[in-house]
Amino acid sequence: MKVLIIGGAGMVGRNLAEALVASGRLGDRAVSEVTLFDVVPAATQGTDAVAVRVMTGDISDRATVDALVADRPEVIFHLAAIVSGEAEADFDKGYRINLDGTRHLFEAIRAEAGYHPRVVYTSSIAVFGAPFPEAIGDEFITAPMTSYGAQKMIGELLLNDYSRRGILDGVGIRLPTIVVRPGKPNKAASGFFSGIIREPLAGLEAVLPVDDDVRHWVASPASATGFLIHAATMDTGPLGARRCLTMPGLSVTVGEMIAALGEVAGEDKVALIKRQPDATIRGIVAGWPRNFDAARATGAGFVADASFQDIIRAHIRDMETAG
Repeated sequence: MKVLIIGGAGMVGRNLAEALVASGRLGDRAVSEVTLFDVVPAATQGTDAVAVRVMTGDISDRATVDALVADRPEVIFHLAAIVSGEAEADFDKGYRINLDGTRHLFEAIRAEAGYHPRVVYTSSIAVFGAPFPEAIGDEFITAPMTSYGAQKMIGELLLNDYSRRGILDGVGIRLPTIVVRPGKPNKAASGFFSGIIREPLAGLEAVLPVDDDVRHWVASPASATGFLIHAATMDTGPLGARRCLTMPGLSVTVGEMIAALGEVAGEDKVALIKRQPDATIRGIVAGWPRNFDAARATGAGFVADASFQDIIRAHIRDMETAG
């Protein structure tokens, strides 16, 4: 089986690629080749059993996307996107990458006669907009309040329609905010959720731009990999025409996250968090959903983390392994 990961150099794409290469399988099928595409070269190495092909380019360029699809991979993971903060700051770039790139991919698939791949599209809980119920269920309307959310919502509609017409076999997964992200901060408005854990654990100061009572929906990097693999291998028949699901996660406040950090790593780590209110970040976060009833996804076999303490412990183990 050939697998294409668009966005293969990012954190989620890298974790997914390494899992596929290590196991050599996707579900009950052997993986022979993984192609990693991004704007920068991916670092994942292949093995004797699984070849890794690294490609770079711009997903908003149709010819580039045509070349990716011409190899006819059986499974395509579409992870590439301009993140929330950057999409809000640069309107044109956000729509060019997040919307035009997605449409190019789906049209390139349609142009290949007799080709019907499984496409896993990473959407976002940003497709929902306030006012919110206490827990957002599967029937809640998608009415985003950011450009990023609008771009992801349009991608969901396209995925549903191209799947309905038999052009591709799509599954859309609305990822929670992934915490704790390793490495350096990115331009996502949600980046501080990882920063207030990652930096203190590394002995560095972290900036907290919002209040402790801000509540958010989160999942670990390991859970994100599990979501992607399950989406690529599940039976899509029961989904019908509604191909997009909100992934399960944990609804936690910033204060609860900080308390969990103190419980797991000690109050000296908590002391490294510096509160510096940021009106722009506060404004963006105020429009985000906080809690979900992800019954449709859990009923379809998706599994989330047990506790935020477990997420922190998993990050510490990853740090020790990397170190």
